[in-house]
Amino acid sequence: MSIISVLVVVFGLSLFEAISSIDNAVINADVLATMQPKARQWFLSWGLLFAVFVIRGFLPWLIVWLTNPTLGFIGSFTATFSSDPKILKAIEFSSPILLIGGGTFLVFIFFNWLFLEEKKFGLIGEKFIYAQGIWFYAVISILLAIIVWYGLKINPLIAFGSVVGSTAFFITHGFKQNAEKAEKELMQKKDLTDLSKILYLEVIDATFSIDGVLGAFAFTLAVPLIIIGNGFGALIVRQLTVHNVEKIKKYVYLKNGAMYSILFLGSIMILSSLGLKTPEWLSPLITFLTVGYFFWKSKIYLKNNSNT
Repeated sequence: MSIISVLVVVFGLSLFEAISSIDNAVINADVLATMQPKARQWFLSWGLLFAVFVIRGFLPWLIVWLTNPTLGFIGSFTATFSSDPKILKAIEFSSPILLIGGGTFLVFIFFNWLFLEEKKFGLIGEKFIYAQGIWFYAVISILLAIIVWYGLKINPLIAFGSVVGSTAFFITHGFKQNAEKAEKELMQKKDLTDLSKILYLEVIDATFSIDGVLGAFAFTLAVPLIIIGNGFGALIVRQLTVHNVEKIKKYVYLKNGAMYSILFLGSIMILSSLGLKTPEWLSPLITFLTVGYFFWKSKIYLKNNSNT
């Protein structure tokens, strides 16, 4: 990859990680406000190291190992930094399984948001679809059946990868639902220690990071770039948590931008796994355009409301 391509990928990854973690930043800010300054500072410093090097560093490595078990656990780590043609070929051979699993996961996240989550309606049709929330499970079941059908025509493992992606969605979706409930209970408890709150935030951060890590493979299969890009994104999230979370909340359509980016990236991953090759600049470009549009839409909304 050229230096320009590397910079575009890293910047795109950072933007995607930051935008897709807005909910995480809001939860962090709400809980941190109830903690002592020393514990708050510990989370923002050492917690950042854990988020970048352990969660966002370990997950891509783990995913490469699971899709390339023949490389071995340690071998999968060294493979991510290797230029050996045999190793690169092994990773490329297994990439459709990884891509279809991650793509299915992301597309399911989008439809869950579209059908079931409360939101500021940003596009025509969102309000109508939200009113049809009962159809969510029917839609994703049919979608999974279609993906599996086309995957079976290429390789049974690709079809299995899509099922794994759907399974990952339901597991993490359950964690996130419990997290929202736990946050409400947490804010009401007065006797909970700061250590318990830090552990809670680390678990939440790990859960929310899965979206960003899986979506990162739509940008590149180079794990070092994923770690760097997602690491910068995690740093941005921490800064938002400390200084600008209330301001970010005012940009009411940013979450819409994150979700549509997730839809586009997930679709690219699924199509790529089924044999449709896409240029490496497409994912960053789509992310910039989508987030940029909804950022602009949010600014117009702020301007119009400030005049009323």
